[in-house]
Amino acid sequence: MKHNQSSEDYLESILILSRETEFVHRVDVARKIGVSQPAVQKAIKILEASGYVEFDGLHIYLTKNGEEYAVKIYERHCTIKEFLRLHGVNDADAEADACELEHVISEATFDMMKSFVSNRNS
Repeated sequence: MKHNQSSEDYLESILILSRETEFVHRVDVARKIGVSQPAVQKAIKILEASGYVEFDGLHIYLTKNGEEYAVKIYERHCTIKEFLRLHGVNDADAEADACELEHVISEATFDMMKSFVSNRNS
């Protein structure tokens, strides 16, 4: 699967939902991302074909590879959000900007942000 923002957003949302509830359903993902259930169904088929999720017709589960990838994306999101907050960006803007930046910044830039956040929170 070509890694893209949409797929990463779905994986991140499934990860977050799976931490909040025992079972993740299409409707939960649709509400979290703000898309239709048919859009979620299409994305799930792509993610399933790529080996990132399993879908039993009712519940969505991250595979081991899917969970590892989703955790990486979510870590980027949280780190970028905290970096922005530490630089005076309000919570709402930091959240919105982190959602965009997590997909496009280089590893070098992310590593710098991660180091900065770690040093500030130590």
